[in-house]
Amino acid sequence: MARERNRPDERANRAGTVSRVLRAQRRVLRVLERGLLALGLACIVFYAAACAQRALFQTSESRGFDHQIAALLSLEEHDKSDWDSARIESYEAIRSEETDVLGRLEIPAARLSVMVLEGTDEWTLNRAVGRIAGTAHPGEAGNLGIAGHRDSFFRGLQHLNPADEMHLSTVEGVAHYRVSDIRIVEPHEIEVLDPTDESSITLVTCYPFYFVGAAPQRYIVRGEQVAFEPWTPERLARYAPAVQGSASIPSD
Repeated sequence: MARERNRPDERANRAGTVSRVLRAQRRVLRVLERGLLALGLACIVFYAAACAQRALFQTSESRGFDHQIAALLSLEEHDKSDWDSARIESYEAIRSEETDVLGRLEIPAARLSVMVLEGTDEWTLNRAVGRIAGTAHPGEAGNLGIAGHRDSFFRGLQHLNPADEMHLSTVEGVAHYRVSDIRIVEPHEIEVLDPTDESSITLVTCYPFYFVGAAPQRYIVRGEQVAFEPWTPERLARYAPAVQGSASIPSD
């Protein structure tokens, strides 16, 4: 009979023990849960900080890289031996003025390496060559029209032949063109600047090259893009020494 009376007490003790064990386990699990949560938050903060640091570094490096490219695009070393004397005076008078550069046009056969600016007003064309309003922008598909004076920067176009190479460098990379057509047109024949499906470049200057007074015709050089190379540090390093060594159709 005594054993029977003790059984409820034993069951109660076991239940109490189980309850205490479960409470202890729950406390341990809560502590572990909080610890894991804190660790997870710490990992997230660390990852976010690392991403932010990488982003800042990439932004800084990219900005520095772009500055290097912009500096190269703005270099000015021109062979003016064949320029008109009045045009040389106009250029020298304004060359120290700052300007925004769209790119750099290089044509080895014409011994030309010149900045490309926006517009075709007199100041712009005395300073460099300019994008013709209404034509494609550098880097866009279509027909990019560029105008220049026949008695300065674009004098050398007279030496070009079909298949000669032309290169247009911008902050995005270097577009390579091959001369596909050379023609002489009247000033009103502006269809040479019509949009094209393919990426092309059309250079415009007055003609004849040595005409005294306002030249009556326009000399047109069309090039088709054959390749595009985005900038890399290695390509920039090769490009720098090479550069350092070396609407309506506007009239003069």
